[in-house]
Amino acid sequence: MPEIDIDHLRSWIGRSRDVEDFVTPRLVAEYRATLAPHLAPVADGEAPLALHWCLGPETPAADALGPDGHAAKGGFLPPVPLPRRMWAGGEVETLAPLRVGDRVVRRETVADVAVKTGRTGTLCFVTVRHDYETERGPAIRDRQDIVYREASRPGDAAPAPKPAPDEDAAGNDTAWSVEANSVLLFRYSAMTFNGHRFHYDFPYATQVEGYAGLVVHGPMQASLLLNLAAARLGRVPARFRYRGVAPMIAGSRFAVAGRREGDGFRAWTAVDGHVHMEAEAGD
Repeated sequence: MPEIDIDHLRSWIGRSRDVEDFVTPRLVAEYRATLAPHLAPVADGEAPLALHWCLGPETPAADALGPDGHAAKGGFLPPVPLPRRMWAGGEVETLAPLRVGDRVVRRETVADVAVKTGRTGTLCFVTVRHDYETERGPAIRDRQDIVYREASRPGDAAPAPKPAPDEDAAGNDTAWSVEANSVLLFRYSAMTFNGHRFHYDFPYATQVEGYAGLVVHGPMQASLLLNLAAARLGRVPARFRYRGVAPMIAGSRFAVAGRREGDGFRAWTAVDGHVHMEAEAGD
């Protein structure tokens, strides 16, 4: 394993940049075509929930990409010397809705860098905060936790799966069933200009990163969970926290399920009764 100079990596804390984009009718149409009918209703003129993750994607030149298809490390994000990257979780605070036609400015700030030891070896977590503003003022505050992991090794055992809550005993507010096929992954990658190869390059995903197949996007799962929570609560939750539990592999249908807990909502994605992402929503 490469040596990690945590002091050097933590020197990235505080770096920030501003990105501008527009909520265009075309983007809204693409988003709805990709995720409908699994979206919460919104008022006329408002953008669908979680569309903010499609705004202002990073657009590095082809010769500025790393081997995984992301922008090479060491620019805005610190040069973590671990090869495998994934969304670990985060939190969304909704202050005001985005509207079709909005000019949106997002300020991104590296908030923390930490190294930990987990079941699969050394992990490096990079926390990035995003503040979205329109001409009307602040709209969304978003925290994204990125995890970097060691390279896969032959014979590595997959983590023990976490069982999903029993549907009969949990009192679930029903579940959406979504087919995680390669077309869904392609369309979401295209909307977000996401070049991470494990979403579309099967040999890379299996032979280099060591997954059993193509990997379903973390933010897409989180988007569906946020929309389910809003649909069942009848309002947009002021706060939405989510955490990846296990990578989801494409090729089957997955459930987007949840249940009310007091004034809030607990939700999860699952395949064959095993959780892949879990979330909590409330005010």
